Amino acid sequence: RRDDIATIILTGADPAFCAGFDLRRLATETPSAQEEHQSSPVEHFGLLPDHETPIIGAINGPAVTGGLELALSCDFLVASERASFADTHARVGAMPGGGLTIRLPQLIGINRARQMSFTGDFLSAEQAVAWGLVNEVVPHDRLLTRARQMAAAIGSIPIANVREVRRMYAEIGELHGLDAYRRENRWAREWMADRFDRARLTEERQAI
Repeated sequence: RRDDIATIILTGADPAFCAGFDLRRLATETPSAQEEHQSSPVEHFGLLPDHETPIIGAINGPAVTGGLELALSCDFLVASERASFADTHARVGAMPGGGLTIRLPQLIGINRARQMSFTGDFLSAEQAVAWGLVNEVVPHDRLLTRARQMAAAIGSIPIANVREVRRMYAEIGELHGLDAYRRENRWAREWMADRFDRARLTEERQAI
């Protein structure tokens, strides 16, 4: 929220960007705790708080399910050759509530998004750039260097100008987006409250 910050680089600790929610915690959480989570007020849509600062996602490894949603919350992505992407919400029996069903089709098209979500298959960095999920793929040891170059380019432009253009992208490009976010969030909450199979997730994790 600081006015003197031109851009932010979001990356993970090697070897992964983000594997998503803690499935062990999800599988063992009591129904009352889960009910409390699902009934809590919505503070913001997506996985990042409301902000005006451009965020570059520097994807250094696997970005899976909630981790993919976190990556999708960035303004754009640059990826290491070691990066990979997958949506396993359906596989684990949870529903996306962080903007995935809105943002992923915007980037790669509805049919490719469905393919990722229905199969749970991983997308390589090369496939991701070909599909438009990431802007560039660079050697792993150059990832942060390249991200900083992009950040420096953004920083060379007056912050107020960049933020205004970013606001235009958000408000003009998503005229009906709020209704979509509300519906997705409500759907995810209802699923987790009424239909999430905690026992099945526990059995599958034990079988791995």
